[in-house]
Amino acid sequence: MSVHEQITAHTRKMHSHLEAFQRMDDAREAAIEQAVALCASGQAFTTDEINRITARINDHAQRGISPTRPYVTSEMVAAYVQRKLSAQ
Repeated sequence: MSVHEQITAHTRKMHSHLEAFQRMDDAREAAIEQAVALCASGQAFTTDEINRITARINDHAQRGISPTRPYVTSEMVAAYVQRKLSAQ
């Protein structure tokens, strides 16, 4: 395999890795928005789905160049909603 082919293969692998990260990160953001909306309306919510996706993201990051994401607690969501409501 030529150097050019090796570089191309490596670039494709990295691009694929980052695309997978972006899909998971988008899903995580959607889960966060859902928890925020439920919290803001006074309904019960959990961070279980957020943290399931976070675990997948962090596992994925160990095998490539994508960043990790912090786990989210219910208190973090409630504090964010409180700040958001206070700013309005």
